[in-house]
Amino acid sequence: MAPEQALTFAAAVPELRWVKVGLELFTAAGPAVVQQLRDQGKRVFLDLKFHDIPATMAGACRSAARLGAELITVHACAARASLPAQAAAQESAAAAGMPAPTLLAVTVLTSWEPARFAGELAIPEPVAGYVPRLARLAADAGIGGCVCSPLEVAALRAAHPEPFALVTPGIRPAGAARGDQQRVLTPAQAIAAGSSQLVIGRPVTAASDPAAAFAACCAELG
Repeated sequence: MAPEQALTFAAAVPELRWVKVGLELFTAAGPAVVQQLRDQGKRVFLDLKFHDIPATMAGACRSAARLGAELITVHACAARASLPAQAAAQESAAAAGMPAPTLLAVTVLTSWEPARFAGELAIPEPVAGYVPRLARLAADAGIGGCVCSPLEVAALRAAHPEPFALVTPGIRPAGAARGDQQRVLTPAQAIAAGSSQLVIGRPVTAASDPAAAFAACCAELG
């Protein structure tokens, strides 16, 4: 989605409160798109999945927080390298008068199918065990939550009660095409399992009537 399309889409769904800015949009539009969405009254989930040495991650999260992003993703496998990033983001937001951000650790992308995950990455531990391992690393590093498949939410929520956030992509309303997502649930199923927030992309953004598609997802949640 081009920057102009993204801004038009966000403005066309007034009930929308959170907008995810991912790599594609951020690369095309730059940091300014975060402010433009905030000017519409939206809260921004900046999903750039930072993973680097501690100083670089801290600098990146510091800049993201200064923009006003309230959710910022890092890779869970960075583990304790994320510790300086959390403090840097909080301090930067406070200095800029922005909302305090929450860092989210990305565990295993929802596009990974378990057999391919084991075969291509040569990781003997199954996804169902590997995701909780990464979640523990994130929690031990003081990260505020995880991004995970809805299929892992129930187990993670049992181990990590609120306020630890569990943000779940891989959400597909009943009857929607999976696309490249492999480990999916419906919005109602994910919330029932313990998700804090849902990431719903193409079922809404690619719909002929995005506002109606968004309303249908909300209606499914009751």
